[in-house]
Amino acid sequence: MKEQEERVPEGIARRFRGFLPVVVDVETGGFDPQRHALLEIAAVIIRMTPEGLLEPSGPLGCHVLPFVGSEIDPRALAFNGIDPDHPFRDAVPETDALNRILTPIRKAVKSADCNRAILVGHNAHFDLSFVKAAVERTGFKRNPFHAFSVFDTVTLGGLMFGQTVLARASRAAGLEWQSSEAHSAIYDAEQTARLFCAVVNRWRELDPVRFWEDATGDWTTKPGDPD
Repeated sequence: MKEQEERVPEGIARRFRGFLPVVVDVETGGFDPQRHALLEIAAVIIRMTPEGLLEPSGPLGCHVLPFVGSEIDPRALAFNGIDPDHPFRDAVPETDALNRILTPIRKAVKSADCNRAILVGHNAHFDLSFVKAAVERTGFKRNPFHAFSVFDTVTLGGLMFGQTVLARASRAAGLEWQSSEAHSAIYDAEQTARLFCAVVNRWRELDPVRFWEDATGDWTTKPGDPD
């Protein structure tokens, strides 16, 4: 009896070793995910075209009610411009916010034949820490994100364009930037997604020495390259 052959993933699942990149941006009431309130969360799922290029999907996002006992640093609100008490903010509890964001991500992971989602962010560990804290507080089941691995566009922007600030890296990548829209979770997530796709697609165009990617997303050692 022949052993069952291991199924080789295709497309974006193969490109990132079974991980589905999902950009996340959070706006918060401070820097401590255990004490400070989560006020906004947005996500953009990355997908791959038939030609092997990455592109962002439409954003998911919502305003979040501060959890009971949370703190809000006025300096954070001065920076992000959020008014937690605005009557038209239409904020939802953390449980509802996570369901709106994480449930579609879980479905996308399965649809893309991936094993987990991997968080992409600008200073990504900050965003991941707030997601993980909210998941723990609410008891949300089956968090789709890898527990500690991330893709950080600060590093990628510095590598590719010599810029680590999101606005400057975006402009260096040839993307439009509206300062008046910045520090909204949805806008920043969309811009970070565009930047991430620009970096990965540019890297593909550069044709690194050891590997190349064809239109199907298949990574292969180039003929004549050393093993």
